[in-house]
Amino acid sequence: MSVNDHEPRTRLQAQIRLILEQLEGAAAWPPDWAELNYVDYLYREGHFLVRDADVERVQRILSSELVDHESNLRGVSLLRLPDEEERNIEEVCTAVDQALGEGVVTPDHIFYICATGSCPATEPEEVPAGSPPDPGVSTERCDGHGVLVSVLDSGLLAGASTQHTWMAGVTGQLEDPFEGTPYIQPYAGHGTFVAGVVRAMAPRADIQVSRTFELRSGKFESSLVKDVSDALKAGADIISLDFGTNTRKDIASLGLDVVGEQMRNYPGVALVAAAGNDSSRRPFWPAAFPWAVGVGALSANWRSRAYFSNYGPWVDVFAPGEGLVNAYATGQYMCTEPPNVGQVRTFDGMCRWSGTSFSTPVVSGLIAARMSETGETGTQAAAALLAQAQTQAMPGVGPVIFPGQACRDRHDHRHRDHCHGDSHHCRCCCR
Repeated sequence: MSVNDHEPRTRLQAQIRLILEQLEGAAAWPPDWAELNYVDYLYREGHFLVRDADVERVQRILSSELVDHESNLRGVSLLRLPDEEERNIEEVCTAVDQALGEGVVTPDHIFYICATGSCPATEPEEVPAGSPPDPGVSTERCDGHGVLVSVLDSGLLAGASTQHTWMAGVTGQLEDPFEGTPYIQPYAGHGTFVAGVVRAMAPRADIQVSRTFELRSGKFESSLVKDVSDALKAGADIISLDFGTNTRKDIASLGLDVVGEQMRNYPGVALVAAAGNDSSRRPFWPAAFPWAVGVGALSANWRSRAYFSNYGPWVDVFAPGEGLVNAYATGQYMCTEPPNVGQVRTFDGMCRWSGTSFSTPVVSGLIAARMSETGETGTQAAAALLAQAQTQAMPGVGPVIFPGQACRDRHDHRHRDHCHGDSHHCRCCCR
């Protein structure tokens, strides 16, 4: 039985089907994932990654050819199995594991802003026309001026920077939310929503939104690494990554590991990444790398971990991520995920959305806000905010950070002192 034979029974099936249908060569492991309703990892059929230095010794064990691929990133190579190779990706990787050690060869994993990990935990929800952002736009003096935040996502909706005052000046590669259909497509507007959250935290930060995911279903690791590398070369102070993946045997993503090594040449750049929405302790990459700031999500009342958020010692900080309101597309959206399949929702440029995809830009924006006041680099500002988050860790959650906690003169006071009993603006203390 294939998940494509009928309406999906679960959100997982709906999201994985989107990837498998849109991304040529995409596959899920194990092969019977639909029956099991479980996916270990997603990958590109017939391909695998290897470090440049290991290509020759891998090819002595495994018949394969070097692929000229678009990343062209020194340090990592893409190899392709011959058409007559009958072994599946697990058998191929296991053979090399036994001969050369685990991690020498890894699948060409699929990273995604939809599906089981870094996607929104919900489909976009309607809000009344004219609704303001939530969390609201900061009025603090530390406003992010002079800081460049690179958002690697679905692109920017045309007109968003003029329709919404807090989005003024945001630039990026444009996306068409309809793609020739009557309805807003799944996960369209994701990059715009994320940029809006960053701007709410840091109203004067420079934000560049890349259309990293031309197919919103996902992107192969071998191609994605170039986008992160290009953001580094373009001079970003902060790179906000609202995507990720689980990997075979939870071995660190080889391609992003090479990017991490490249980041040593850019020591001031902070890379902030979503922890994923599987409600799991399992490492989610790149958030789980020690050089990344991995961000989990708090619930709507800001006093507990969101039900969907991943967690564990590899998650560095938790920030608001459930029920956020910000910029979105205008038009009608037809739900594709159970239990709301076929439901039509109408939007007027704003929506409510949940996921670690959105707690991540909260943290990215707070880092930018602090940088503009202190003169610190991205990594220095991130370290300072993480140290503050440790001092206000919540039992059962971990280190937490909230909107309005970037300015230095607020670090020596309890956040409660500044809310003046206003529960709308300070859910962490006053609710």
